[in-house]
Amino acid sequence: MEYTFREIEKKWQQYWDEHQTYQVENDFSRPKYYVLDMFPYPSGAGLHVGHPLGYIASDIYARFKKLQGYQVLHPMGWDAFGLPAEQYALETGQHPAITTQRNIETFKRQLKQIGFCYDWNREINTSDPKYYRWTQWIFLQLFKSWFNRHTQKAEPIENLVAIFEREGNIHHECPGDPHIRFNAEEWKKFSEKEKEDILMHYRLAYCSWGEVNWCEALGTVLANDEVVNGVSERGGYPVVKKRLRQWYLRITEYADRLLEGLQRIGFSEAMKEMQTNWIGKSYGANIFFPVQGKDIQIEVFTTRPDTIFGVDFLVLAPEHTLVETLTTPDQQQAVQAYLEYTRSRTERERMAEKRVTGCFTGSYALHPFNNKPLPIWISEYVLVGYGTGAIMAVPCGDERDHRFARHFQLPITNIIGKDYDGQHANPTKEAILENSDFLNGLVMRDAIEVVIRKLEEKGLGKRKVNYKMRDAAFSRQRYWGEPFPIVWDNGIARPLPESSLPLELPYVESYRPGPEGQGPLANLPEWTARKLETNTMPGYAGSSWYFLRYMDPHNDHEFCSREASEYWGQVDVYVGGTEHAVGHLLYSRMWTKFLYDRGYIPFDEPYKKLINQGMIQGSSRFVYRLDTHQPLPHPILLSYSYLEKWQQGSLSAETLQQLLQPILPHLHIDPNFHLSPLHVDVNIVNGTELQIETFRKWKPEFAQAILLCEDGLNVPDSKYFQAKKYVCGVEVEKMSKSKYNTVNPDDVVAQYGADTFRMYEMFLGPIEQSKPWDTQGIEGVHRFLKKLWRLFFDEKGQWLIQDTEPTPDEWRILHKTLKKVIEDTERFSFNTAVSQFMICVNTLTDLHCHKRAILEPFLISLCPYAPHICEELWHRLGHDTSVTKAALPKVEEKFLEESLFNYPIAVNGKTRAQMQFPADAPDELIREQVLQHPTIKKWIEGKSVKKVIVVKGRMVNVVA
Repeated sequence: MEYTFREIEKKWQQYWDEHQTYQVENDFSRPKYYVLDMFPYPSGAGLHVGHPLGYIASDIYARFKKLQGYQVLHPMGWDAFGLPAEQYALETGQHPAITTQRNIETFKRQLKQIGFCYDWNREINTSDPKYYRWTQWIFLQLFKSWFNRHTQKAEPIENLVAIFEREGNIHHECPGDPHIRFNAEEWKKFSEKEKEDILMHYRLAYCSWGEVNWCEALGTVLANDEVVNGVSERGGYPVVKKRLRQWYLRITEYADRLLEGLQRIGFSEAMKEMQTNWIGKSYGANIFFPVQGKDIQIEVFTTRPDTIFGVDFLVLAPEHTLVETLTTPDQQQAVQAYLEYTRSRTERERMAEKRVTGCFTGSYALHPFNNKPLPIWISEYVLVGYGTGAIMAVPCGDERDHRFARHFQLPITNIIGKDYDGQHANPTKEAILENSDFLNGLVMRDAIEVVIRKLEEKGLGKRKVNYKMRDAAFSRQRYWGEPFPIVWDNGIARPLPESSLPLELPYVESYRPGPEGQGPLANLPEWTARKLETNTMPGYAGSSWYFLRYMDPHNDHEFCSREASEYWGQVDVYVGGTEHAVGHLLYSRMWTKFLYDRGYIPFDEPYKKLINQGMIQGSSRFVYRLDTHQPLPHPILLSYSYLEKWQQGSLSAETLQQLLQPILPHLHIDPNFHLSPLHVDVNIVNGTELQIETFRKWKPEFAQAILLCEDGLNVPDSKYFQAKKYVCGVEVEKMSKSKYNTVNPDDVVAQYGADTFRMYEMFLGPIEQSKPWDTQGIEGVHRFLKKLWRLFFDEKGQWLIQDTEPTPDEWRILHKTLKKVIEDTERFSFNTAVSQFMICVNTLTDLHCHKRAILEPFLISLCPYAPHICEELWHRLGHDTSVTKAALPKVEEKFLEESLFNYPIAVNGKTRAQMQFPADAPDELIREQVLQHPTIKKWIEGKSVKKVIVVKGRMVNVVA
């Protein structure tokens, strides 16, 4: 009887759906386990074989935990709002609601056919009003909250108002503008608008003005990664910086708690380091530099106040608010030109820039201690969002400052003596300070505290902790996103009543940008008449809290009941890619801490353990086009061996002309010809051999191509030149549609089955590592499943299962497998578990084992990996419930004890015999009997035995 995987898999997928096998109830009496995938954005391209890697890993682990007796929450949903969906809709001329729903249906079909144990009753969609009602509700709670730095938690904004009425803000520095100071009497005299403006500087969700990338030609704001070298990635149109009103989340208030929380969660050290670096906590001082001739001062944050006497100039970010005031008339034109230049530059480009650029403002600052005049410059290497947007430049101690000073021929003060060579900056903290007034003779490290105390004593500065992380931009000038539940009333942002949620996204035929960089909603008179916010929320809004909705997805009264969140608690295992390290994961952690602060959930970290799966890379295929300086009648494509010869310098133009002469007798090839690699669809290549006729139909430009194959020429419409073997080049790259190296899981499942596909993805290598996809390697896994089937049925379909007692060897291989698979699955070492399954089936085949007592527990342990075949064979064994309801077999150590061990016996390193000894036999007994063995005696005859080395459980070596 054959293993008819297609029928079997379709049958059990239908059974699981009909019987709601994977439905999970909130049964609070059972132990729980929560396994979560980073839910996908449902793109129009559907899944390729790289996407399910993490899903298969989490599915195996979820099934494994079910077998251990846990009630497992393993849900799936869709991250459906955001820019990609809108762009896809724009490109295809369809509404994003329609394309998103169709894409979801495709993804869901693909996921179901791989056999995942998702509870589809808990499915969520971030673009569904029933879901984003609660995203809007959480936003309102953020808007109505502030962060109390004394209690280190979020509190209702009403608490802050009460404090202001009692004492002003004397004990609560304004996070949005530290210069705002008032007492209780002043607060009471403020107008409503003035009070609301002050409160906006405290709110955790707040509105402010910020710089964005504005593309006039496209009429929209672009994200940083949509801008390349100052132009739009789409269309190549100019992009400039523009100040627009934006919503932000005050994530910076949670910086310390985000850092502290990393010590309590199971993230990899690399992931913790990425988040730590992104937050970028640093200690130092804010120093005030008065501006010569003006009643203003420049505030600078520095982590190195010890270098204060090495300051030779100040540098401000071009966007700094003081630039206009500081620019003197004679420098006006130069500064304006420089500002125009920097407006076209993204932050990423500015940080990566190797060239030195800048412009002098014409003004001077005064050194806080000695009144030395310091020229004030602007430069793109200073960012307005970090620190105060201004730096004190110490060329002898900072390489970027040093290059700037050398480029613009500015003086360089040496404060570290022999530790500065005049050619390169030295950022040391160990040098003895010179030319540093009251710091002379101090080690730099020790001088830091001395300077901070002196600054504070004289009112010239203050101790400061700074963070590289900035508040999170939380609005987009786009259509496809959650509307903000905000009404603007004479410049005051007023929240909609919670009872009016959801504020639904209106259906529009056109989503062109609104006037002056506003979102498309600004084009709707019925929307603007209600004075509603025209921006929409970003893609990460719905994904920051989705794990909570899975716990209680049908609750119409709250986003998640306290009872449900107390039961399911933190996600026990979260599986996803490292690309979300400093975006989604940080936002999600912040939202969780906020909801915890306000008492809505009982934990302040969302995920206990994070597993980052690697990528499945594409194995690309290439053909090689002959490129010369003269036009060719048709493309000429050379097989791989010619590329190798060309790279080695052994393929000349003359040789090529001779090879092509039969069909192109007058062809002249420039000696400086080039062979250009062109990607070709991997699906029309067998291994490395191109399917020539299919290739010609693949793209019109290749229909008449001349192919120089390994065995001659292949020319279309010619019976004389029909060589067959064209060998393609191979390279491992990122799997991508543009590289034609994607493999559709539908095709793999159709050819080999879902169980083979699942096990093969795990067999490719450790889950955390990236590895190339190779369809040829899948055959071995498929043979394994067919061999498993043969333990139950012979070739004629005869049932082979016996109820007889297993032998010691059969018990041993079963429990050895159970032990290894359980240990490997628990630590996510799925590739080694698959290897052990293969070893076990091979061993049982060799032992002709068809015994129920062995095969039944084996099926239970295998079912997380290959659920369909295990479900089929489980029911064939007579069970009427799903194998997923079974209990994981226990490992019995008594069967793991090796009663006898077969030792290879070597003489001087060469194996000469084999002998069996009890596993616990003493070394002396083994040595004595080895020397009495006839074969060993023969090989050591006439020699003196120097020693007998016994490696317990492995081998014996006689040295003679």
